Amino acid sequence: MENLGSLAVLLAFCLAVYAIIGSVVGRLKRNPFLILSAERAVYCVWFLITVASGVLVYALVTGDFRYSYVAQYSNRAMSTAYKFSAWWGGQEGSLLLWSWLLATYSAVAIFTNRRKLRDVMPYVTAILMATQTFFLILNAFVVSPFRMLAADGAITAVPDGNGLNPLLQYPMMRIHPPMLYLGYVGMVVPFAFAMGSLITRQKGDAWIFTTRRWSLVTWLFQGVGVLMGASWAYAALGWGGYWAWDPVENASLLPWLSATAYLHSVMMQEKKGMMKVWNAVLVASSFFLCIFGTMMTRSGMVSSVHAFAQSPIGKYFTSFLALGVAATIYLILDRLDYLKSEAQLESVVSRESSFLFNNLVILASCFAVLWGTLFPVISEAVSGEKISLDAVWFNRLMIPIGLFLLFLTGVGPLFAWRRTSTESLRRNFLWPGIASCILVVALIAGGMRQFYPLISFGFCLFVALTVFAEFYKGARAIAAKNQINFAHAVVELTHRNTRRYGGYLVHMAIVLMFIGWTGAAFNKDVTAEVKVGQPFKVGNYEMKVKEIKDGDNENFTWQGAAIDVWKNGQFLATLEPTREFYKASRQPVGRVAIRRRMNEDLYLNFAQMQDDKAIIQAYVFPLVCWIWAGGIVLIFGTLIALVPSKVKLQYARTEVVGVTKKYVPVEQ
Repeated sequence: MENLGSLAVLLAFCLAVYAIIGSVVGRLKRNPFLILSAERAVYCVWFLITVASGVLVYALVTGDFRYSYVAQYSNRAMSTAYKFSAWWGGQEGSLLLWSWLLATYSAVAIFTNRRKLRDVMPYVTAILMATQTFFLILNAFVVSPFRMLAADGAITAVPDGNGLNPLLQYPMMRIHPPMLYLGYVGMVVPFAFAMGSLITRQKGDAWIFTTRRWSLVTWLFQGVGVLMGASWAYAALGWGGYWAWDPVENASLLPWLSATAYLHSVMMQEKKGMMKVWNAVLVASSFFLCIFGTMMTRSGMVSSVHAFAQSPIGKYFTSFLALGVAATIYLILDRLDYLKSEAQLESVVSRESSFLFNNLVILASCFAVLWGTLFPVISEAVSGEKISLDAVWFNRLMIPIGLFLLFLTGVGPLFAWRRTSTESLRRNFLWPGIASCILVVALIAGGMRQFYPLISFGFCLFVALTVFAEFYKGARAIAAKNQINFAHAVVELTHRNTRRYGGYLVHMAIVLMFIGWTGAAFNKDVTAEVKVGQPFKVGNYEMKVKEIKDGDNENFTWQGAAIDVWKNGQFLATLEPTREFYKASRQPVGRVAIRRRMNEDLYLNFAQMQDDKAIIQAYVFPLVCWIWAGGIVLIFGTLIALVPSKVKLQYARTEVVGVTKKYVPVEQ
């Protein structure tokens, strides 16, 4: 049993190498049987990695402490759920999960396209399996999760393990890492199809249509993973925030930003035959940023509460990235003739230009985050001194960029294709603009003076009204034509073009998140050292420690404070923040208590007992719940965009005089 996992990984490695060779040679030799055998090898790779993963999970759940990985990341006192999540709690296991998800994606992609794009699929298989081979090298030879403990030349076992990191023994961490990995790993599929299309010199956009839903699904997984990570940091780390521009946080954000730019520009290629080079660059950038983010988390190149310790795998990732980026750049440059735009930008005031500006700003933000993240590494290499850029630097740079992106989110849908008339601009911008100005004036009259919050709230209302107007105008016309109620008309409108109106809902989700982020400008906090019965205040809240509690179980001991909370003289609740001390790992961790409301959160952290006084950190965080509400709307909007439209449109390209082509929507 102890050798089964290692053997499965080694066999999977051999078959992945065969799949690369078989698919490429089969394509060059026009041998369909060799190509088919390579595709079947992919299914075998999935089966073998599934077996290896099953062996590791079984060892974790049953407490087989002969395995070094099990002894390091599990113990008997942990619940079964956390024993299972220990699969991705350590470096070796998380890389095996990466390999398993990649094998799953590869098998599904090849199976669903087994009768399509036959010229491209061999190269898609080769690229998928080349990536798979890289990770299997790590699994088999560098950081194997199947290493055994030994003493005096014989396999041995320890009585109990160290247990999972206490910070990871939190319900959100059962879901957050796999969700983020699903987004990271999934970007390999659009990348493989894009590169396969370039290798075979495909002039059409077949790869775009094939990977449209792949790209959207992986983008959704990445976005939800980032939000779950923010929620975990907010509720589990005890410092009161949800985003600190930590290097690993940034590593998860970077591919999501580039994928967002790709999802916008890909519509230009579908509808106008434009921005083909952009799309090739963006889909490649998204994939390599996923690999880069994985390297940052696991190589020890950056210091972070999220990252693993120093590891020998950094040089392997660096080599893979260098070879992959070099090959991709060569391929794009060599195929520029096949990436020429089929139409030209006719006006700066058009939807095409809004997509272009949107991409430029997103890429600028992506570069800024990347530069700020790597600056400590660069500064240490150049000067020998590690200089870190703090959250203040990132906020100073990213807040204006984010506000400009929010503005583009509102104005983009108001522009017409090709050229927008002055009358159209006046009609579409007038009332949202007036309403936003009225809101800003009202906020100033109410005492708000901060510049960025005023701009943010004004833009949020502007974008929300533009989204509402798009739904209202379309639904009103359908309701009048079909004699149905307005709610039914909204559903009918959305069903007719799910991609468009699902996208509008995603824009509304961004608005809700911006409202939540803007609330951070009004945070309040206090640190109090109080005895039992002694009151303290933060904002409009009055609090009193009612009693100090403690307890014990197999996994940890704990101590906490029961705190009564009043607001404006009215009793609200009793909150009980605690501090836990885990026996196996000998590590403490705080468990905060949060009273969540849409207007503000009351957030309490029990830091420690000092003599007979409890040290309580109390925070008031306005509007934080709007961020999580925005996440729910983002999921809902993306799922709607994934549903096939009731009226399917394709954009037929009709030749006209000269080189310009006209794009006419026609029903399929």
